[in-house]
Amino acid sequence: MILNTIYLTRNGLLEPLGQSQIYAYLRGLSKCYRITLITFEKPDDWDDAGRVESARLEVERYGIVWKPQSFKSGPPVVAPALSMLRMVWLTWRAVRKGKAELIHARSYIPAAVALAVHKLTGVPFIFDMRALWPEELITAERLKRGSIIHRSIIWIERQCLQQASAIVSLTHAAVGHLYHEYPTEMQNQRTVVIPTCTDLRRFTPASFQLSDKIVYGCVGTVLSGWFRVSWLREFFLVAASRDPRAAFEVVTRDDVDTVRKILDPEDHLKGRLNIGPRSVEDMPDTLQGHSLTVMFYAGGETSELGRSPTRMAEVLACGLPVVANEGVGDVASIIRDYRVGVLVTGSTHDEMLAAWNELQALLADPDLKRRCRQAAEEVFSLEAGTAAYARLYDEILDAK
Repeated sequence: MILNTIYLTRNGLLEPLGQSQIYAYLRGLSKCYRITLITFEKPDDWDDAGRVESARLEVERYGIVWKPQSFKSGPPVVAPALSMLRMVWLTWRAVRKGKAELIHARSYIPAAVALAVHKLTGVPFIFDMRALWPEELITAERLKRGSIIHRSIIWIERQCLQQASAIVSLTHAAVGHLYHEYPTEMQNQRTVVIPTCTDLRRFTPASFQLSDKIVYGCVGTVLSGWFRVSWLREFFLVAASRDPRAAFEVVTRDDVDTVRKILDPEDHLKGRLNIGPRSVEDMPDTLQGHSLTVMFYAGGETSELGRSPTRMAEVLACGLPVVANEGVGDVASIIRDYRVGVLVTGSTHDEMLAAWNELQALLADPDLKRRCRQAAEEVFSLEAGTAAYARLYDEILDAK
């Protein structure tokens, strides 16, 4: 018997993250479950009628019922509140109409919605945290600790941790933090760690090297408030000064002019720095054109314990090493355990130079590509992640 489930997210199916971290799992889960997917699509994506229709036909092939909504970025408090109310209505209606047995809530606002519907209907829900969102907002200076909004979010977090049928975290580091901060709420709670996985069939090492120059890549937003863009600027400048052939590419949907002004205010990199977005379909080829990926997040902050950088899995799957910093989820332990990257100790010129020198030795290792791929297969396999979700669904539904 195929059971009905509802998947809630404020991300869009049409955006890159929606494709790699939502739809990729749902394709596999749709073999055993009838899924209703509620998403919030960004205006630029939603305005592309061709992509919308293509996505609609694609999800129908897998029997997924897609209910896309329009994403509103502001006002800051009003927009999330309105989307919550809309999501509550859609979810409650889907439960009543389809008699859903389980709600899968991706991140905090959907979890609050799932909690409300759980109270109304008794349907169990999964709190798929993704990251420690309240701490991320504080790190990005979007939320003040101890404010009314902060206390409200923490209250909801406690309720969701206690009443969810399971907690999914991206990292082991975040699970440890939750047990330390919320011993009562986490007592006897079912927890599962599922990092940001990737389709290893799409992301593979390049069959040959396109050129002998080193391309330093960086993928994703750098204007989020929790990315150390000053570190990226310093590392790029050190690399550029040491290797005249080095090229740099920032693959992002951020405003290109703003990113360029921050990364290269004095135009030292000139034509060597390329900035711009790529389509989801182009990402494997884009990464294969890089030599490595640089990712500097606000390591050391509590917010970073729950971070599993989305692109790390794809980068390693392509056989590429990572330049990163300490204190970001399980990133440092993966780099050390598999010897697939360099950990930068600080933002000074000397520290960046030391990291660059270490990187050159690593890139000369003929076994590096194999180790990167091995790390991806053992830690970030999409098949393993989908199977973990399926087991969790079964455990919860069997316990009803």
